[in-house]
Amino acid sequence: MVREAEHAESKKDFVHKMMIGLKEANETRYWLELLYQSDYLEESIFNRLVDHCTQIIKLLASIVKTSKSSLN
Repeated sequence: MVREAEHAESKKDFVHKMMIGLKEANETRYWLELLYQSDYLEESIFNRLVDHCTQIIKLLASIVKTSKSSLN
């Protein structure tokens, strides 16, 4: 997801790539919700996957926020 950010050309590029990762994680959560609502995923599996996804979203949001503040 954010492997490209490891080789960012600048701090601004790093933040941009992490933002893309954050957007992708949010979209993943959306698709998980659709799969659950369409009865494709069992509740226990859905809850576990959404929990992991939420953890990733929080981590990426924190990285983006911290990185953006160091740009100024």
